[in-house]
Amino acid sequence: MPLSMNREVFITCAVTGSGGTQDRSPHVPRSPREIAESAIAAAKAGAAVVHCHVRDPETGAPSRDLALYRELTDRVRDSDTDVVLNLTAGMGGDIIFGGVESPLPVNAAGTDMIGATERVAHVAECLPEICTLDCGTMNFAEADYVMTNTPGMLQAMGRMMTELGVKPEIEAFDTGHLWYAKQLVKDGILDSPALVQLCMGVPWGAPDDLNTFMAMVNNVPDDWSFSAFGLGRNQMAYVAASVLAGGNVRVGLEDNLYLDKGVLAQNWQLVERAGAIIENLGARVITPAEVRAQLGLTKQAPLAT
Repeated sequence: MPLSMNREVFITCAVTGSGGTQDRSPHVPRSPREIAESAIAAAKAGAAVVHCHVRDPETGAPSRDLALYRELTDRVRDSDTDVVLNLTAGMGGDIIFGGVESPLPVNAAGTDMIGATERVAHVAECLPEICTLDCGTMNFAEADYVMTNTPGMLQAMGRMMTELGVKPEIEAFDTGHLWYAKQLVKDGILDSPALVQLCMGVPWGAPDDLNTFMAMVNNVPDDWSFSAFGLGRNQMAYVAASVLAGGNVRVGLEDNLYLDKGVLAQNWQLVERAGAIIENLGARVITPAEVRAQLGLTKQAPLAT
């Protein structure tokens, strides 16, 4: 296929994630204050979008606490730095089965399954410009853990996001997720043109080889916007690959802890390096205002309390 490089690129910084990375690097932020400060530093380094989870401030464990989300979003909005806010809606779909011989009852200690309204409650509370929609069920690396997003759940969550005026960022971990995303648009649940994040190298979704990546790219409708990331040491390689394939980029500590071999990164450093790669390719890093115009986003304030 002919090269279709993107010359107007936005950077998303995935600030902290929900994985067990908090004990592997002192730079992974935990509290709403730390997450907000890291997001603001990333924005100052060139990130137009910050993708945020929240964590228990004491343990660093992933959390769905509405108060933590509200504090985080208020801190970002009250800063003097403009950035597009993207909150995860991926929490609350975790099943850990009891084992290969006794899958039921599920492991109650690790299972976190809630309804569609509760999964979107913090989005309704905080009204970010973007929130994520993990567009399928998949096996993760752990033996008995399944990330669960049924068609019915995705239809319900998608409708809520659309009605709230928050743009879903479709998280596609494999080609079938893109297939179903297109069905959600066809059914009128999600608006078109849609926004997609291609998630490469997450076990056991799409592997991070370029053949699979281009199969994913070629399944994104021409009028949609897409971004991509690769895990770990391939994060910066996917900055270049995504730009060359016509997309935008995502970096950050959710996906990769290192700036160089053995050198732990901070979010702003990963954003700065991604920006240098983009510019060295002959493209331009665009601003939050330009992203809003491109994606049709409306900068919103939280609902009154």
